[in-house]
Amino acid sequence: MAQRIKQLLFISLFAILPPFIQAQNEATPPLDIPLKLSGTFGEFRPTHFHAGLDIKTQGKQGFKVSSIKAGSIRRIRVATTGYGKCLYIQHADGTTSVYAHLKKFAPKIESFIKAYQYEQETFVTQKFLKLGEITVEQGEIIGYSGNTGGSLGPHLHFEIRDTKEETPLNPLQLGFEIPDSIRPIVQELYRYKKDINGLSAKTQIPLERVNDSVYQADILRLGGTHAFGIRLFDRQDLSYNRNGIYKATVKVNGSKMFSYTFDKIDFRDGKKIDALIDYISYHEERIRVQKLFRDLDVDYSFLPKTAPNGFIEFTEGRAYQIEIIVEDYAHNKTYVSFYVEGKTDFPLAEKVTMQNPIYPDKDYLFAFDQHELYIPKNAFYQTIDLKIEEKKDTLVIAKIALPQRKGFELNVAIPEALDSLQRQQLSLAIYDPEEEKEEKKLRYVWTAKKDSILQTKYAYPGQYILTKDSLAPTIKPLNFKDQQWMSNYKFLEIVVDDEFSGIKSYRATMNGQWILMEHEPKDNTLIYDFSDIEFDQAQLDFELEVEDQVGNQSGFKATIFRKQR
Repeated sequence: MAQRIKQLLFISLFAILPPFIQAQNEATPPLDIPLKLSGTFGEFRPTHFHAGLDIKTQGKQGFKVSSIKAGSIRRIRVATTGYGKCLYIQHADGTTSVYAHLKKFAPKIESFIKAYQYEQETFVTQKFLKLGEITVEQGEIIGYSGNTGGSLGPHLHFEIRDTKEETPLNPLQLGFEIPDSIRPIVQELYRYKKDINGLSAKTQIPLERVNDSVYQADILRLGGTHAFGIRLFDRQDLSYNRNGIYKATVKVNGSKMFSYTFDKIDFRDGKKIDALIDYISYHEERIRVQKLFRDLDVDYSFLPKTAPNGFIEFTEGRAYQIEIIVEDYAHNKTYVSFYVEGKTDFPLAEKVTMQNPIYPDKDYLFAFDQHELYIPKNAFYQTIDLKIEEKKDTLVIAKIALPQRKGFELNVAIPEALDSLQRQQLSLAIYDPEEEKEEKKLRYVWTAKKDSILQTKYAYPGQYILTKDSLAPTIKPLNFKDQQWMSNYKFLEIVVDDEFSGIKSYRATMNGQWILMEHEPKDNTLIYDFSDIEFDQAQLDFELEVEDQVGNQSGFKATIFRKQR
């Protein structure tokens, strides 16, 4: 009854408290160390716009992570990829805070999710909770910082989301103390000309840094339609990381021609990030030039289609003042200013005839002897010239330096002469002849087997071949050996690895009882915490079975001993 009353009070509280914007300065920082950022909100990443803040943890794990406000835990997630160990806490102001890459959860949360993991007999899991089922106070410790999931180093990934819309908001709106007196740094400026074939290759505009806040360029003489792109980064006072900016604006003679501000984004924006960078330069030079224009039919939550697209028409006899303003959240601004003298445009380009056109508004099915490739509608943002051919047992999808919106579906016929074991070990791989390291020339492609077909729905340009994975995963004890006494050990540690397709699943038991082993792919470890289960005998018979993506299996057995407590 008391718990029910608590839940009702908590729900009532959500209904009457003021909105996020009125309570933004009341939040407790998620870490009790100086907040230094290695990533900012909206920052351009290889596959997405960054949805939160990456807060540095001095290259270490184990810092206490606190709930920024009182709230109710609505989701606990444990994964080996993505956010790793992650908590979602709903607050009364209409927001949800997210804490990712945790090393472990606070005791009451850890015991709750471990009980669920043992019930489900799985390490990777997620549990959705009812409102009020587990509540936390403002500033209460909810976990400890780590490096789990897709993290490339110890840090806390922190987000704040609109609960109803499930969209990320800029966490800097919470008013955390992050000293920032440094203006964004402009590295390079480029222009692009638009003609009947689309965009020209970039042309660099030399810049002179006049002072701390202003860059200038010489007068340009341009005719026709042009737009600009920029390479830049931002820093805060306590961090040397090159982070993203908050706002970008292009003005022509004082009128706004292009602008975006990262107060709020949508997760769907992330899939379209390739359309807002110079993808050719990223693909060929590995540099990220951010477009200050929109040339493709793409809508972003922070850049609607109805907004000016950033293209400027320069005509003979007119003068144009171009001003580009980039700004961080602390309102430090950097200006790029120059003039353009309009001239008559004499188009030289001729319409290029495509040999193998793929139009974005059509579906395509290419059938060969062994391969069948399906390209769905809107797989690309624009019409492309894509050569596809079958060379014996290889399907070659020519590489292109244009952004791709969706993967292709590739079906490959399994040779009839193969026996059951050979069929099981068969997989699809992508072959890269340009890769210098021999061991990396062949990469496994996630594949499903359907009757006599191998299928992947995530094909991209490259060379696809059938290959065989006959090597089972390797298993090696890390901190023990058979017949060893382990009374003074807290953990049992194993190293598991698979050279090609990777680990698909594993199952461990102690005296026939399933045990939870935490998998960390970054160092290929499986770790069991002895405090999970109190066994009533000293002899513990440990067994582990591991399977890779194509079904190769390995087993391991050992007997260890622990004094009964």
